[in-house]
Amino acid sequence: MDKIYISKQKIFDTNNKVFAYELVFQDEQKNIQNFSNSVKETSQLIVNSVSGTELDKLLQKNTLAFISIDEDILTKGILDILNKDRFVLNILEDINLTEKVIKKIVQYKKRGFKLSLEHFDSSAQMIIKFKRLFNYIDIIKMDMLTSEEENLKKVMQKFKNTRIKFLAQNIENKEDYIKCVKLGFDYFQGFYLDQPQTMELKPQKEPTQFIILQLINIIKQDNNDTEKLEAFIKQQPDLSFKLIQFFNDSKKLEVKVESLIQVITLMGRNKLLRWLIVYLYSEVSKNPASETLLELAIKRAKSMEKEADPKNKDKAYIAGMFSMLDSIFEMDIKELMKRVDMDKDIISCVVSKKGIFASSLMRAEIAEKKYLRKVMLANFEKLNTTDIIYTLEDGGIQIDKDEF
Repeated sequence: MDKIYISKQKIFDTNNKVFAYELVFQDEQKNIQNFSNSVKETSQLIVNSVSGTELDKLLQKNTLAFISIDEDILTKGILDILNKDRFVLNILEDINLTEKVIKKIVQYKKRGFKLSLEHFDSSAQMIIKFKRLFNYIDIIKMDMLTSEEENLKKVMQKFKNTRIKFLAQNIENKEDYIKCVKLGFDYFQGFYLDQPQTMELKPQKEPTQFIILQLINIIKQDNNDTEKLEAFIKQQPDLSFKLIQFFNDSKKLEVKVESLIQVITLMGRNKLLRWLIVYLYSEVSKNPASETLLELAIKRAKSMEKEADPKNKDKAYIAGMFSMLDSIFEMDIKELMKRVDMDKDIISCVVSKKGIFASSLMRAEIAEKKYLRKVMLANFEKLNTTDIIYTLEDGGIQIDKDEF
């Protein structure tokens, strides 16, 4: 996805000041993006567009952002990566309110998110549909095009002394605006007040590999700053989603994951570090042999971990995994290790094959070569001669022409 388009429309308060923006994602043809089609794509859209510095560019400093959600987005863990202090979760009027969906709405409310109802038409049917949610809703967006005025007044009277605020939606002319002010609305939105503005944003360009290396640095340097760790992970869409998915799919985990902070705490930093390295191999690598490399790296890491002293087992495992990362990044291992602030024993082993883990690494490499040689010889007749020559040439091995 090279470009992301977002339509934003201002929402005003009673003092005619901008209270928030409603954000609508669009594709390259400026059509509204259907979130339900791809959870992964949606997470990329949300985080690349409305996280960190991009959010400050998109909105004014202290304003909120309304973002519409359906049952798929609610239940897939994507919203866990959003900043609860900047976003209002705008519940679509046609959402399927299953028990699972209602439970997730309540969870997000308890975690501090503001909730709103979209296109509320004030009808008896809609009141009945959302009856169980009114205790958790902060803002009702009244649709001025579909709401009958009498019903609208009854709904506003019903919630008059509650904490629920009312937003007049689809104000299209001056007369509508004056009427809404007299009715006592708290917020106002519509073409008469502000025309939606479409903005083009560019996704993050920094390769995910190096983003993960930055994250590894944070893990190693800031042992007590879990919030900083969470904030950084939130800015990486694929990483955030995969991490949450990993926990949701884990049969060993008995508790339902509700936030990244919870994931980080439950996983622990050492396990998180191991998972990140595996993620580098299996999800981020463009190397066609990455799956095989991952299997070899894990086998090497476990062998080195087994041979290490109890106090050094974690370091030995990481050294084993890092020792094959140059194939994933396709760059010199020395240059690669300059990007991470790792333990000196790990760096010494990976870069120079020296230090307390060096002999263990070399034993693992010898075992691998023996195994690969055996596989090579067993399948030699199946190999293409040209491919063998290319492989030898790439390795700097000259063929003696007098031998054949």
